[in-house]
Amino acid sequence: MYTTYMTDDSFSCALLKALRSQSAALCLLSSAKLWEEKTMVWLVPAVLVVTAGVFYLYGLILRLLSKTTLRNRVVLITDSASALGKECAKVFHKGGARLILCGKNWEKLEDLAEQLANESDPTLTFPPKLVELDFSDMELMPEVVSDVLDCYGCLDVLIFNSSMKVKAPVQTLSLEMDKMVMDANYFGPITLAKGVLPSMITRRSGHIILVNSIQGKLAVPFRTTYAASKHAVQAFFDCLRAEVQEYGISVSTLSHTFIKAAPSVKQAPAANSVLSVLTRQKPHGVSPEEMAGELLKTLSSKKNEIIMAHSISKAAIYARSFFPNFFFAVTAAGVRSTAAMEHVQ
Repeated sequence: MYTTYMTDDSFSCALLKALRSQSAALCLLSSAKLWEEKTMVWLVPAVLVVTAGVFYLYGLILRLLSKTTLRNRVVLITDSASALGKECAKVFHKGGARLILCGKNWEKLEDLAEQLANESDPTLTFPPKLVELDFSDMELMPEVVSDVLDCYGCLDVLIFNSSMKVKAPVQTLSLEMDKMVMDANYFGPITLAKGVLPSMITRRSGHIILVNSIQGKLAVPFRTTYAASKHAVQAFFDCLRAEVQEYGISVSTLSHTFIKAAPSVKQAPAANSVLSVLTRQKPHGVSPEEMAGELLKTLSSKKNEIIMAHSISKAAIYARSFFPNFFFAVTAAGVRSTAAMEHVQ
């Protein structure tokens, strides 16, 4: 039997080899970590760029499809002389749509039609048709429906853009004012929709778009009649969507909080209260150009519902559904805060 003894030299060699192996392993580990860190540094921006590119291409495709689908389509816009109505008229007219411009002021409609004609190529566009429309005069609605259908014999897209606003304590509002607001914001639009609906059902195609206030989903104090009319019209078109889906007719609603009239108009500073926070929109409001662009995309996507509001207003909608008592307490506090500020002033 032999016993092997390790000399100092052999022990030193073994120890040196072990240290070298460990050092090599540490170097490999460090290299792997460094490579992983560099990969992450490049990977995150790459993912963001690719994601942004996908969304950009998606939006570009929708815009191209929208312009394609607009060509030769009959589009009616109520309150065409408003800021949003004018912008929609410009966008749709350039896209080759056959426009029917509606509004209460005939002179403004004529001015808009002349402006569209001067700013477009007559070989690529169609001269707009004009129909005088005042939702507050319900007795004339059957005649209006007849005039609309006489323009081109059919209607492909119906955009409800008109609205009558009122803000006051409930005890100061007369029944006559309540009726006026309900006619303008509810009975008028649904009467026009009912009037053109048989034509759409017969052709088994059509798209109805309601531009509505976010107060159709979120009731705010001092806007009782206005919020009631907006809730009513929202509910009507939500029900209508389900009823006409089988006929190939789409119904979309676009809810916003505030549309700024023009860049040059300086908005008054909002009151520092809970109610002002719920009803304002992206500090300076959503522009008519943004709204028109969203409506254009909606024609292609046929999305049922769009909400153009800041995060606080969207959170308030969810709070109203899931935490109603909390929402009611907050709005009541807002009323007390507003009353206290008016008392101080």
